[in-house]
Amino acid sequence: MAGRPLIGISTYIEAGARWGVWELEAALLPVGYPRLVQRAGGLAAMLPPDAPEHAAAAVARLDGLVIAGGPDVEPSRYGAEPDPRTGPPARARDAWELALIDAALAAHVPLLGICRGMQLLNVALGGTLVQHLDGHAEVIGVFGRHPVKPVPGTRYAAAVPELTSVPAYHHQAVDRLGAGLVVSAHAEDGTVEAVELPSEDWVLGVQWHPEMGEDVRVLRALVEAAATRPGS
Repeated sequence: MAGRPLIGISTYIEAGARWGVWELEAALLPVGYPRLVQRAGGLAAMLPPDAPEHAAAAVARLDGLVIAGGPDVEPSRYGAEPDPRTGPPARARDAWELALIDAALAAHVPLLGICRGMQLLNVALGGTLVQHLDGHAEVIGVFGRHPVKPVPGTRYAAAVPELTSVPAYHHQAVDRLGAGLVVSAHAEDGTVEAVELPSEDWVLGVQWHPEMGEDVRVLRALVEAAATRPGS
């Protein structure tokens, strides 16, 4: 591939975004995501929610895909009733990002899920989620940090081989693994912190938020996979 690979990042719609004299509906993405893609050697492209049937066409133009963090996945997506502590559904975003994931898997496009993105990857492959982790209450709007231990021999461990402190903000987690996924990192309490597909396709999900830290290794691994995949 000549030049930097193009990495798409899913975004979301907010009704009351404000800038200057304006308060309008906007497609938003925290700037940490595109900055991290850029620091890792890629070109960042924002993907606002669209009709799910357009996902394959969008993914066909990309070299890699990031599914960003955000609200809780609607429990009906994995056959569960909502827990009272589960947030309100984001149905249009769920539908769009699930379609993006399906399209990336079908087209063998390198895929990274971040926080909600990892959970949605698990759901897309038939897995389930823990809707609330007792003892994981976090200060609203403040990222915490905790150590993550890689599982030797995994794709994640190849990128980040040592115990690492990571920025995190979540109250849900992977429960039953989706088809084909393996765990590639844990928190000290056993919470699943990374999952991946052990195949030639580069597919990884991390529960934390690398865009809120300085470590670019996970994103660099995605960008390198995007730059070297067949047909790129």
